[in-house]
Amino acid sequence: MRFVANPPNPWLSHSVEWIGEPPAAKIEVFEETETRSIISRNDSPDVAFDYSINCYRGCIHGCTYCFSRPTHEYLDFGAGTDFERKIVVKVRAAELLRKELMKPSWKGDEIVFSFTSDPYIPIEAEYKLTRRCLEVCAEFHQPVGVITKSALIRRDIDVLQELSRNASLAVFFTIPFTDVEAARAVEPFAPLPQARFHAMEALSSAGIRVGIGIAPVIPGLSSDIPELLKRAKEAGAESAFINMLRLPGNVAPYFEERLREKLPTKADRVLNRIREAREGRLNSSVFGERMRGKGQYWEATERLFKIHCQRLGFNKRRAHQTPAGSTFRRPTAQPSLF
Repeated sequence: MRFVANPPNPWLSHSVEWIGEPPAAKIEVFEETETRSIISRNDSPDVAFDYSINCYRGCIHGCTYCFSRPTHEYLDFGAGTDFERKIVVKVRAAELLRKELMKPSWKGDEIVFSFTSDPYIPIEAEYKLTRRCLEVCAEFHQPVGVITKSALIRRDIDVLQELSRNASLAVFFTIPFTDVEAARAVEPFAPLPQARFHAMEALSSAGIRVGIGIAPVIPGLSSDIPELLKRAKEAGAESAFINMLRLPGNVAPYFEERLREKLPTKADRVLNRIREAREGRLNSSVFGERMRGKGQYWEATERLFKIHCQRLGFNKRRAHQTPAGSTFRRPTAQPSLF
């Protein structure tokens, strides 16, 4: 990795007017030039997709609950504030993606942008790595999913429209709260919920299929599932999912510290509810259970979610929905006249 002594300031760009207050600490940027591959394979039953792309490591949104924080420790950074202050940029992402899509072994399975970092963190306004990767996907008619908290995605409506015309595409906005106080406490530098709903509506109006991820559900803090689904429906969403909070490794103490700092009167109730849904613990590392809870609280949450999804018409398969993988094709040179 190469440390960038004078990186672009993401908060000086007109493209990121929705960020809110930037963190007080200085952001450090490292450009990763030795990346060998960009498509990651996921074999966890907890995740609904098999392949993902992350153009960045670390996330300026600073969500205190982010289960990806421990991945920063592989770089000898901390899982705490280093995660939102030391950002690694995979500058060869689009080049690597093109090479991997050209391999005969690639069959066109859906690729999801987002897993260890949001694809539209503020610095994407300058680097444009997610946009360049989406342009490659459009060229290959590659099925794509996007999961983001950022309204910056509105910048790429043109390439998303091209993708949606030629391949399957769905964009999900993760919005776990309507309450601004709760959002600011645990998602301190992410765009506010209203900004995400506005972006959702903008994409839907442009003919792009959108959905909402009520993720993570934080027991004792998340209480507005019906309202979130209602607002998402009004913004044009067709699909919805929920995930239970995960607090692996050093995420748990960091989350608790920030929770007690920002919401001191609610902290004990939240932590007790989490333990109730995790059989006395703050986290479960069992495959198949990591994003689902147990017990009465979680069962009631899932039931509430399903009832309101059915009432609002979410998650209905389109009559002519294109199967993922059926559109993929490798571009060829212009055919000869002879």
